[in-house]
Amino acid sequence: MGSQLNTSVPARLEGGRAAGGKNPTAEKLLVAASELMIERSSIEISLSDIAQKSGVNAALVKYHFGNKDGLLLALLARDAATEVSHLEYLLAQQITPTAKLKLHIAGIIRAYHRFPYMNRLIHYLLHETSAEAADEVSKFFVAPLLGFHRRLLAEGIKAGEFRTIDPVLFYTSLIGACDHLFFGRHAMSRASGVGPVTEEVCRQYIRHMEALICGGMLRERMANGE
Repeated sequence: MGSQLNTSVPARLEGGRAAGGKNPTAEKLLVAASELMIERSSIEISLSDIAQKSGVNAALVKYHFGNKDGLLLALLARDAATEVSHLEYLLAQQITPTAKLKLHIAGIIRAYHRFPYMNRLIHYLLHETSAEAADEVSKFFVAPLLGFHRRLLAEGIKAGEFRTIDPVLFYTSLIGACDHLFFGRHAMSRASGVGPVTEEVCRQYIRHMEALICGGMLRERMANGE
């Protein structure tokens, strides 16, 4: 998986994103790649694997996405778009900032559980492909999520519910905690014998992260339920 994105990929990616929702062939390729990575708990999949799983000629990956890295980038963009739309919906709800915070914590953890390859794909595209791929990931995943955190924290501070929290540090804490639960699970399983991330583990982790983050962020009267 060390191939570099060629310079035409950003232009192709726009088509790939559209194709992901409209073109049946491109959609089959994205679905096959997603299912393979979930089945194998790995992003190490080949074009022949994707072709066999999808029933689509591997040469069509180049046509729709430029190359395999372009397909992976389009897949992450597709998954991220779903989550970003949830953020905007959540921010618009007529509920307290604290309630939004708790729902966001649960939503992020469940997104990582739904797309268990997401964190590894983000690391790969940010650090092991090209500057163009890293820029794309920053635009459609990192920037919208960080922007949401800035707005939510500002809302909570203004309402008197949150302590003053740096958005970048908050992003690092929450995303880092999710990242390690899924990415570091293999290391923990060897060290302590813990099993895979199940629905019950997700529920436990949501409760844990709510208590941990809210315990450190909420002003005393909010933490006491006043």
